[in-house]
Amino acid sequence: QVQVEESGGGLVQAGGSLRLSCVASGRTFSRYATGWFRQGPGKEREFVAHISWSGGSTKYADSVKGRINIARGGAENTVYLKMNSLKPEETAVYYCATDSWGRATIKPSEYDYWGQGTQVTVSA
Repeated sequence: QVQVEESGGGLVQAGGSLRLSCVASGRTFSRYATGWFRQGPGKEREFVAHISWSGGSTKYADSVKGRINIARGGAENTVYLKMNSLKPEETAVYYCATDSWGRATIKPSEYDYWGQGTQVTVSA
């Protein structure tokens, strides 16, 4: 079993920055990929970014390119999502998920372990 936990959400003004953290624990697989998704009020869950198990490959949604960076931290099972120039429409619950097969896809259905999410609220 794998546990995934996000942290770092909060309230920020438009144009501000936040850094979210994701820690995976338990029986993790060394070659798993990690993805970040978000779900705003009344919206579908959408892909934000993912990173391969080595950290050498990343992918971003077009809407966040140039403003958001995903990276693996010093601790092996930690992934960060640094978000800059945040917009009110990016208010959402942000979820971290791991893909034990290491596929690093944009499809939520292909991630097998999910955290509870962390709320990000961007005020105008």
